[in-house]
Amino acid sequence: MGGAVVDEGPTGVKAPDGGWGWAVLLGCFVITGFSYAFPKAVSVFFKELMREFGIGYSDTAWISSILLAMLYGTGPLCSVCVNRFGCRPVMLVGGLLASLGMVAASFCRSVIQLYLTTGVLTGLGLALNFQPSLIMLNRYFSKRRPMANGLAAAGSPVFLCALSPLGQLLQDQYGWRGGFLILGGLLLNCCVCAVLMRPLEAPGAGAEQGPQRPARRLLDLSVFKDRGFVIYAAAASVMVLGLFVPPVFVVSYAKDLGVPDARAAFLLTVLGFVDIFARPAAGFVTGLPKVRPYSVYLFSFAMFFNGITDLTGSTAGDYGGLVVFCIFFGISYGMVGALQFEVLMAVVGTPKFSSAIGLVLLLEAIAVLIGPPSGGKLLDATHVYQYVFILAGTQVLAASLVLVLGNYFCIGRRPAAATEVAKHHQPPENGRADSREVERFLKAEPEKNGEVAHTPETSV
Repeated sequence: MGGAVVDEGPTGVKAPDGGWGWAVLLGCFVITGFSYAFPKAVSVFFKELMREFGIGYSDTAWISSILLAMLYGTGPLCSVCVNRFGCRPVMLVGGLLASLGMVAASFCRSVIQLYLTTGVLTGLGLALNFQPSLIMLNRYFSKRRPMANGLAAAGSPVFLCALSPLGQLLQDQYGWRGGFLILGGLLLNCCVCAVLMRPLEAPGAGAEQGPQRPARRLLDLSVFKDRGFVIYAAAASVMVLGLFVPPVFVVSYAKDLGVPDARAAFLLTVLGFVDIFARPAAGFVTGLPKVRPYSVYLFSFAMFFNGITDLTGSTAGDYGGLVVFCIFFGISYGMVGALQFEVLMAVVGTPKFSSAIGLVLLLEAIAVLIGPPSGGKLLDATHVYQYVFILAGTQVLAASLVLVLGNYFCIGRRPAAATEVAKHHQPPENGRADSREVERFLKAEPEKNGEVAHTPETSV
């Protein structure tokens, strides 16, 4: 899942593509793990919460939805905070808020209080960590950026493998209240990751000696003039409607089939284990010189694969079928997770990425609030889990079509002048180019007055 920051670090400092960047990557790995795995891991406690508070599936699904909505939808707030205080202080405060939310949730006496603590407070804390960590990763890596994105994204499945069985163990030993309290303590590790986010500085020069960057707006709304960005944002918003639904309900689905709690929770571990290898692999493939210019098509295929997996997974009628579903879902989900931000970086370029990601996440927050609760409502009305998976798969497939058709639409209306310019910006014949040349090739036309024209390969 943030904020749209326009603070891009000191002018003229080249991304080190290593060095302290590996420590930043480690911090981003942990933050991504907590941010994306937590909303799914808390689903282990849903059955217990339903029994204690006398609520339905849709009521408990709102906990994950609010948590994700806060993670996605706090872009402008994070933008202001980061520009005023910097990435590291914002992340430190975010870690404290995330921990405080789970600790407070362990004392809740109603589901509304859970929405405010686990959903709003913990979600806000994770958001104040997630977005700045991505910005710092983008500053430290350029040429190795696809690989770095894939490795950082792998934090989600690694933590999902750990948090899901841990949550079940904590619930069995200490109840859901004790489990929430311990998970709140674990979230304090976000503060440790914040310390790793060391700002880049121009070597051997003070701030007053280097070139000064002109003042810029807190949030660059000019990205909406970019057709590629608009299509990407529309496709991503539709995708999010169904993307997070199966992981939220698969454990409850298994329990409903009579599967023991521990084995049901193990399904998320299977999903996460496959996801661990899928994300770095997708990042590595995307970073190949012949593949990177076509990353948008790979992203579209990943969404198509995920939607088909949901549709076929709806036919699972026993534990073995759900295991097979989780394997293929982990592959497709890992591909989507590794590619989504890399494709956005290729679409808008590094200068506008900080604003673009915040705006995209803000738009996706609306979809996140609709997705899992609508699946819960459908389940309450029909008591058939297959319908929930069919709905999710249809939504993700629709997003894939939006991306492909939107890309075709842009190609068909690409000005002839842009095609002529693109011919002069192909990669050198020896296949070697620095990070700036790669990024320029991805966009195929140099930036003119801050606006980007797109090639057929990266129209969206």
